[in-house]
Amino acid sequence: MIAIDIPGYKKIELAHLVLDYNGTLAIDGKLIDGVKQLIGQIGSKLNIYVLTADTFGSAKGQLSGLNCSIEILGLSMQDIQKEKYTISLGAENVVAIGNGANDALMLKSSALSIAVIQKEGASAKSIMAADIVCFSIVDALELLLNPKRIIATLRR
Repeated sequence: MIAIDIPGYKKIELAHLVLDYNGTLAIDGKLIDGVKQLIGQIGSKLNIYVLTADTFGSAKGQLSGLNCSIEILGLSMQDIQKEKYTISLGAENVVAIGNGANDALMLKSSALSIAVIQKEGASAKSIMAADIVCFSIVDALELLLNPKRIIATLRR
């Protein structure tokens, strides 16, 4: 659990981290350097779920050995699948991280949302749905290990 009281904004108690895979945790199907270590650290604080279409067929292999659940999505309405999954966990306790158009509803429904703009770019819909925007997944994951950074960004 990660509790964050953001002055003038809201108080959140996070229990779950929901992540997109390609474009967020991985580029061209391969995990970005530093992600495994950070996921390992965050796994002691939050339940971690990776939602993916698994375009490159590599998610399970790349994430093996990590304490996270992997959900391979169907090909249609992935945005709605991700939103429903987030809501099923109790969206008020979810932090979500993504980059694609199919992540926008997941980001919008989460208590805290982070969009990442990396080599794949990011959908304008996801950026608009996010509370915070980062230029790397490493920076985004480090926010969760350093909640005062989140407070500094979101306080009013």
